[in-house]
Amino acid sequence: MEYERYDTINNASDLSSFDFTSVGGKGSAHMRVIFTPTGLHNVFVLAFGCVTDNDDIDDRIVNNNGDRNKILATVADAVISYTDHYPNRLIYFISSSKERTRLYRMAVGLNLEELTEKFDIYAETEKESLTPFCKNMEIKSFLIKRKNQ
Repeated sequence: MEYERYDTINNASDLSSFDFTSVGGKGSAHMRVIFTPTGLHNVFVLAFGCVTDNDDIDDRIVNNNGDRNKILATVADAVISYTDHYPNRLIYFISSSKERTRLYRMAVGLNLEELTEKFDIYAETEKESLTPFCKNMEIKSFLIKRKNQ
């Protein structure tokens, strides 16, 4: 994806978390991307959002910094780094609202050709548990897997 990204990412040695600072019109916001294991073999949940004073992630905060695409590109870079290191892990992500699900669906759709060079991308819909992702489909969540290179 040819979008500007945040360069200064601090990540955990096992790549389970990536921290960066969103900078924009409203100031700066500490952001975090994490990969958490589920109860399913090799399936990890992707979560990201603003880091709170308690060091938790709040994925409902809208920081209005005007850097949405830069944040999403930084999250995509974190996924690429993570799956470079753990190519057999499946990454599951769901958003905190229908509006954000629509945003993520549009971002994936706009970059689908490039993303599908590296990833198999599936979507959970109201009717099907998993189906290959297509542009403009109504979805509930994503599941992605790094293609064998």
